[in-house]
Amino acid sequence: MTNLNHINGIVPIIPTPFTPKEEVDWSALRKLVAFARETGACAGCLPAYASEFYKLAERERRQIVTEAVQHADGRFPIIAQVNYAGLREALENAKFAQEVGADGVCIAVPRLFQLPESDLLRYFDRILGAIDIPVLIQDYNPSGQTVSARFAAELHRQHPHFRYLKLEEPMMAAKIEAILQETGGEVGVLEGWGGMYMLELIPAGICGVMPGLAVADLLARVYDLASRGEKAQAYAIFAEVLPQIAYSLQHMELFHHAEKRLLESRGILETTHVRDAGMQLRASDAEHIDFLNSQILALLDRLGMPHNPPSPLAELVANTR
Repeated sequence: MTNLNHINGIVPIIPTPFTPKEEVDWSALRKLVAFARETGACAGCLPAYASEFYKLAERERRQIVTEAVQHADGRFPIIAQVNYAGLREALENAKFAQEVGADGVCIAVPRLFQLPESDLLRYFDRILGAIDIPVLIQDYNPSGQTVSARFAAELHRQHPHFRYLKLEEPMMAAKIEAILQETGGEVGVLEGWGGMYMLELIPAGICGVMPGLAVADLLARVYDLASRGEKAQAYAIFAEVLPQIAYSLQHMELFHHAEKRLLESRGILETTHVRDAGMQLRASDAEHIDFLNSQILALLDRLGMPHNPPSPLAELVANTR
């Protein structure tokens, strides 16, 4: 029986694999879910920004959640990402995710236009009132402030199954401490943005990191070491992963290419197609991505970590072909 009441570690975003004709590759998706479980992650999340959710049709988003839940088969928690600017769509898809067995729902704060927190509370109150599985709210707002500690405390008071907040901004240690204080530690904070700031935020009290899938096993080891106070050992690994994260996150479309090329290099994906509209890689970009990815593979080898670990879900994947 899986639950998301006590996240403490890595929750990778599972990308959406595409065929050369830009159709969702369902067999490859099952392999990604199986790999996510073997990274040492607490759960997997999809379809999010790093899953190219914004290029997916409504039926594809729903089927991706359904397929991931079915092939996790209760052995690995799946968080369904629900990103919509409109309340009706967000509400209906949060209910759908619960109905098909998702272990939790991640909902992005609607940021097309700036809204007062009173309106955001009303928006999330309606969604949380319709479901009872754990909810993680993602707030990425490069043009302004993210939601406040007071917002988190008030929403959790109204809906105790609002359990987590994902933030993706620099210099947020003080904000994490404020959220934990305002909520009595009942709302955990996860760091996004590839895990770029995880070493300084683990001591501040984050309960997890939501990076890309391709380096999730390495970051799980970093998180474990840093959480046990072995910061120098954690840094030694993290310092070798960070260049790949920093380069790829210059642009979300660049990230899709870097992520899928690394998953291919690790033998987890067979193709690296990114759905249009997207960024066509220049030869020099592809060359540098491949160089950075080769350093990740070398790091895995030095640490004795498999490129593509065997999974108990592999048999399940094979049996559903």
